[in-house]
Amino acid sequence: MANRLILRKQPIKSQKEKRSLSFHLILFLLASIALFSVVLVKSKTAAEFFSDPLLLFYTVFVTTFELSRILASFLFRYSTSRITQREIGVYEPSVSFVIPCKNEEQAIRKTVSECFAVNYPPEKLEVIVVNDGSSDGTGAILETLKPQFSSLIVVNWAENQGKRHAMAEGFRLAKGEIVIQLDSDSYIRPDTFRNIIEPFRNPRVGAVSAHTEPANAGENFITKMQTAYYFVSFRILKAAESTFLHVFCCSGCASAYRKSIVLPILDKWLEERFLGAPVTWGDDRALTNWVLRLNFHTIYSDSVRAYTVVPNTLYKFIRQQVRWKKGWFVNSLFLSKFIVKKDAFVAFTYFFPLFFITLMTPFIAIRAFVYNPIVHGVSPLFYVLGMFLIALLVTLAYRYFERENKYWPYVFAWAGLNMILLSFILFYAIFRLRDRRWGTR
Repeated sequence: MANRLILRKQPIKSQKEKRSLSFHLILFLLASIALFSVVLVKSKTAAEFFSDPLLLFYTVFVTTFELSRILASFLFRYSTSRITQREIGVYEPSVSFVIPCKNEEQAIRKTVSECFAVNYPPEKLEVIVVNDGSSDGTGAILETLKPQFSSLIVVNWAENQGKRHAMAEGFRLAKGEIVIQLDSDSYIRPDTFRNIIEPFRNPRVGAVSAHTEPANAGENFITKMQTAYYFVSFRILKAAESTFLHVFCCSGCASAYRKSIVLPILDKWLEERFLGAPVTWGDDRALTNWVLRLNFHTIYSDSVRAYTVVPNTLYKFIRQQVRWKKGWFVNSLFLSKFIVKKDAFVAFTYFFPLFFITLMTPFIAIRAFVYNPIVHGVSPLFYVLGMFLIALLVTLAYRYFERENKYWPYVFAWAGLNMILLSFILFYAIFRLRDRRWGTR
């Protein structure tokens, strides 16, 4: 009798399960409405811009591409699970953290301490900090940490040589099989650390990018907006790339590399030049390029949680964006030389479309906001509405993936900022490619 009662109760869903099901049904309904609205707006756009086939082609192309990325982000766990299935037995390779730093007296103590707090055998861990010519109290803080942590190695350089050289020094000194590259103001949440190591059971995995979020997320409007962007950038965009085992940039904030792959190419990576001068930005993207060039998988893991400090003023934010876009442009040119040979499908369905869209967006924005209203008397309303409807679909995916994340409304702020400012910064960055002063340290 008791068993019968239990059997009757089992199909009854808990209130929590019912709420979750209702939430997902609502998201699905809203996504359907948004997608239908996109089609309507694009149809209206086609009618309005019939005399402008370039703008019509762009709107259809970018909409299709963005929807494909959202869809791919839903599939990444299935794709990566095929190469990262957990096996019986403990997998604990030796690990080295490499942390380049300059003038990080506010953050370096926490970064180093969090490395030694990870859930991993202490005898298999080491932390290498390369103090790249700091002029503040960074060096003194590192000296106070050395007695606390016996496996902390500190390299002090009197003169600044640049982040790429500091990273290379760390790789050369590392004794670990796996090297964790951290920015000096970043750290991995200790209880998730093993999840960045586990994929390396597969010998074809060359690098793993952790899911990174701003540590100062709620500080002000600028940091909140970046928090929304970081989630989209990692859980949707990098997840979409990971579906094809081709993450194009394993973030410098927190990523892991198989040392045996990186060591042979360190000198080539250091010697990269563009327009006759050393490349001083996009170090993480460039290193990822080399791992891909050697035909290894680069993946993203949302089960590894890392945190970093993001710019909290508009000036610092713009400087960062200029540096990032310089790195993106130059390294995309480098990647284009071999991506077709490596994987033609990824090249023509993802990499080149993304490159085309990124370069075209500023021209299309000028055409929609300036040229068409003046020459054809056509309002940019439907162009703007179409962009925000795409942002709505991204936001719904955002809410589906992580319901607790409260910064999702700022996706719309980022979409607006990208439309009127960030896309144009790319051309300023390209124009200033010969200026290395805004390179990373």
